[in-house]
Amino acid sequence: MFDPLRHYLSLHDFEARARKILPKPLFAYVSGAVEEGYSFAANSRSFAQYGFKPDVLVDVSKRDTSQNLFGHHYSAPVGIAPMGIAAITGYRSDLVMAQAAAEANVPCIMSGSSLIRLEEVMEAAPGTWFQAYLPGSQEQIDGLIDRVARAGVQTLVITVDTPVAGNRENNVRAGFSTPLRPSVALAYQGIIHPRWLFGTFFKTLLKHGMPHFENNFATRGAPILSSSADRNYSDRGHLNWDHVASIRLRWQGAMVIKGVLNAADVVRAKGLGIDGVIVSNHGGRQLDGSVTPLSVLPEIVEVAGNMVVMLDSGVRRGTDVLKAVALGAKAVFVGRPFNYAAAVAGKAGVAHALKLITTEVSRDMALLGVTSVDSIQRRHLVIN
Repeated sequence: MFDPLRHYLSLHDFEARARKILPKPLFAYVSGAVEEGYSFAANSRSFAQYGFKPDVLVDVSKRDTSQNLFGHHYSAPVGIAPMGIAAITGYRSDLVMAQAAAEANVPCIMSGSSLIRLEEVMEAAPGTWFQAYLPGSQEQIDGLIDRVARAGVQTLVITVDTPVAGNRENNVRAGFSTPLRPSVALAYQGIIHPRWLFGTFFKTLLKHGMPHFENNFATRGAPILSSSADRNYSDRGHLNWDHVASIRLRWQGAMVIKGVLNAADVVRAKGLGIDGVIVSNHGGRQLDGSVTPLSVLPEIVEVAGNMVVMLDSGVRRGTDVLKAVALGAKAVFVGRPFNYAAAVAGKAGVAHALKLITTEVSRDMALLGVTSVDSIQRRHLVIN
């Protein structure tokens, strides 16, 4: 049988095709970082600085790539990171990413800046995690947290590294904003990218109406295409640990803090009863020059105690996954490549991308001489 995805051999392969499919402003939003791109570039380099010391003559004919996170037995220690407005780059992308992850039995974190109602995603893919961008007032925060609980979410992820919007100059140069501003240039980009125009934008309008920011608040937010509305980052600067403490008291499920890069914050989170942290610099999209998550992972693991430590930013290969696990991460999350995969081939593209990286994890474990995720140790790494 003909397989249209047979030529996609790694996560990297989806990016070139997505560049051709997506209008320039949308591709710039997904692919871009901030300012000089130092953190973005350093994320990838951080994995290259480590080399493996394999164990040989180990019977690796039977390997177990599974990992337990918050009471769920996942098939692999890798999942899909939260990505805002994914449903405008690929048709129903928030939904198809969650469904593909559920079918592969790996974790998926739905973004608070998504364009499909979280209730719809939870119904189609129970077990999906939800990432919240906290609104400005305590009343709004309480309303959002209660809504997330009613939707059946069991794992809540609070992103804490966005007190203000990052300086994404590349978005401005490419003509991107959220919400998108109607313009002649934007219309032209749609016309010269007909696959996106008809397969994502018009299809969404015809079947579901104008997309809105559905999950930033307890109620519906602004439409994605608007001449005046602004996506609201301005009221997050005052958020502090007291807000996290109040959510911990209100939220009954697993609670994760995403966006930590120093051990002191992890100690503070542990004291509040937080269940896990995701070590992250937001994929190089917030503070340029921030340290790479991999470089601070060991010191964070050292103070985390029983908290589940995870990582994102820069992961592209099974070998990256193994290096993070060797340094103490229980799981890692990948963002941009799954966005590209959804834009290229919808749910089938995401499923194929997940298969690629989980297969790499299994193969690389065999080459490293280990048979389970827990047997990947710091002793298997050396700094090149």
